[in-house]
Amino acid sequence: MIRRQPHLKDVPFVLALPDRGKIILTEVSAAAQDRGLFAGMVAADATVVLPEVVMLDDKPDLTQRLLQNLALWCIRYTPTTAIDAPDGLILDVTGCTHLWGGEENYLRNLIGKLKEFGYHVRAAMADTIGTAWAICRHGKIKAIIKSGEQVEALMTLPPAALRLEIDTLDQLPKLGLNQIGSFLNMQRSALRRRFGQQMLLRLDQALGKKEEFIEPVIPVEPYGERLPCLEPIQTAKGIEIALETILEVLCSRLQKEGKGLRVASFKGYRVDEKIEQVQISTNHPSNNTEHLFKLIQQKIETIEPALGIELFTLEALKVEDIQPTQQTFWTSNSSLESSEVSQLLDRLESKFGNKIVHRYLPDEHHLPERSIKLATSLKEPPATSWQIEKVRPIQLLRVPELIHVTAPIPDYPPMNFRYKGQVHKIIKADACERLESEWWADGGLHRDYYIVEDEEGKRHWLFRLGHYDNDNNPSWFIHGFFA
Repeated sequence: MIRRQPHLKDVPFVLALPDRGKIILTEVSAAAQDRGLFAGMVAADATVVLPEVVMLDDKPDLTQRLLQNLALWCIRYTPTTAIDAPDGLILDVTGCTHLWGGEENYLRNLIGKLKEFGYHVRAAMADTIGTAWAICRHGKIKAIIKSGEQVEALMTLPPAALRLEIDTLDQLPKLGLNQIGSFLNMQRSALRRRFGQQMLLRLDQALGKKEEFIEPVIPVEPYGERLPCLEPIQTAKGIEIALETILEVLCSRLQKEGKGLRVASFKGYRVDEKIEQVQISTNHPSNNTEHLFKLIQQKIETIEPALGIELFTLEALKVEDIQPTQQTFWTSNSSLESSEVSQLLDRLESKFGNKIVHRYLPDEHHLPERSIKLATSLKEPPATSWQIEKVRPIQLLRVPELIHVTAPIPDYPPMNFRYKGQVHKIIKADACERLESEWWADGGLHRDYYIVEDEEGKRHWLFRLGHYDNDNNPSWFIHGFFA
């Protein structure tokens, strides 16, 4: 609240929510706490104790949303961040601390950043979630517990540090067990009989005898790399250098494992907590650093660094095995499996959009507009072969267009035709080719197709729909163009 309204920093204020017909304080500022107010207090009593208190409406889901946003912000420090409701975060920092010069610098930097935001935080680091949780909330000596020192660190802490159930916590003091050390070395059978399996589970988790898992706010991709920046990056050239560096690491790993990415996401985490992102996709799995760099480079101009980017991540969202192909030596590799063709298609789609490139396959129909179908992917095999024994135009109109013709004799090709306001005089024409729709389809009239050449040497594909009779004057259409 103070970050959004800085004038509240030195003002005693509280947050409140209605609860069972009363207004209850949910959060109390430091200034209000010093004046005797506390969370859980009835609002009416608070105004008696401190009449000048500023009372603001709380939001039921505000804490959860703040924790979610903070967990996303902490991805700057590790890809694995999770929420520990109602007021904590758990970070798996394995392999990350060396980027900040060690565990102490890592923890100091993280705490310092959060305090700059205005939050009061405590943090601890240990080999297990249970020990780190205990030290963070109840420890008083040191924040970093080295490997193998969990038992020593837990001995003097209260039982609440083990995240035990309330009923168990109520029983322990009555038995004189006020510290973890007072029952840590007791027989497990006795602990189980008296306090249940939950007690043993929490002890084993804290000591590392049983593994504990967290659920990251963003699932960690198996193939992803991170690049923290010593100073925030604000220029396009700096972003390109960062991209090249992180891409080389990822592609090297993919090459060693014989894999290539199909979809990749390049993110920049800005100083102002916002995230800039670009995404690319490829038609075939690729681990070619130069090719992938060009695809992402085309979109770098959409990244707005603002005050600077302090962390870059590159994640391969979809990865496939790369099947090695034998490249012929004396002949050109012009098929869709050719890496050059695939990379060209990738660059076109990256620059102009994913729907710019289409592939068509033959379909078993007589009418030209139905004899092709859109392929679902570049790898879809054709169900039938292309019919190449008959001449077909290079450009086929999606829908035949009506034209006006002058024909000397029925069933003959026209002498001229008008198309888009221009009259074309026909010099040559080939014999007609009759095409009809399949009987199981919608039927309709037959078509008589002619290849005609006009006075400019341009060749067109025309057809007459139906035939002449006393009651019918058939229409003519243009359906395609030759070179």
